[in-house]
Amino acid sequence: MAKILFVMTGASYWTLADGTRHPTGYWAEEFVAPYTELTGAGHEVVVASPGGVVPHVDVMSLRPSMAGSEEIARELEDILLSAEELRRPIELADARLEDYDAVYYPGGHGPMEDLWQDADSGRLLIAALASGKPLAIVCHAPVAIMATRQHGVSPFAGYGVTAYTNDEEDAVGLRAKARWTAEDELVKMGVDFTRGEIWQPYTVVDRNLFTGQNPASAAPLAREFMKELS
Repeated sequence: MAKILFVMTGASYWTLADGTRHPTGYWAEEFVAPYTELTGAGHEVVVASPGGVVPHVDVMSLRPSMAGSEEIARELEDILLSAEELRRPIELADARLEDYDAVYYPGGHGPMEDLWQDADSGRLLIAALASGKPLAIVCHAPVAIMATRQHGVSPFAGYGVTAYTNDEEDAVGLRAKARWTAEDELVKMGVDFTRGEIWQPYTVVDRNLFTGQNPASAAPLAREFMKELS
């Protein structure tokens, strides 16, 4: 069975353009869907975060209106409560790629606060891309690719990538408040950015890089990169 590193934001807020702090963290579905798929197949999950802080779930992602129903929201919460890996993360700086068979980054707005400029994450991403091991990143988490730039150039340039779109940021009323958006910054980096319909599952696979557009893409993304673990 494989061992998968989940690299998660340590942020509990996202600083907006006017300096205010928007409460956030990781998005529940983006952890739960891949975690359930992987552990259900017998694979091992290890969580890492900047400083080894316990990841903070975005409470909005547990609201029935966001989760899809009260039943789904309860299921998400139950899985988060039972996932012991979330309560004993390792420090991202101590994560060694050679110890894992794949790397996965769940999103939420949290990565917009910390992972986009985290040097430890940047080094891990560069190594993971070069290794050929499955590297999966969903929703806002592709902003972590921004930390891979060296002298203004990233090894991810030219790769097919998707992420949370400007249209989706508009739909939740946050694009106008943001300092920058995932789509805009990734396009500036020279990735081949594509998108699907808002809120609908959309994934892109380019060599060993697997990316998903939004929370609905997390489960399909997990199924895609799990094929490489068998």
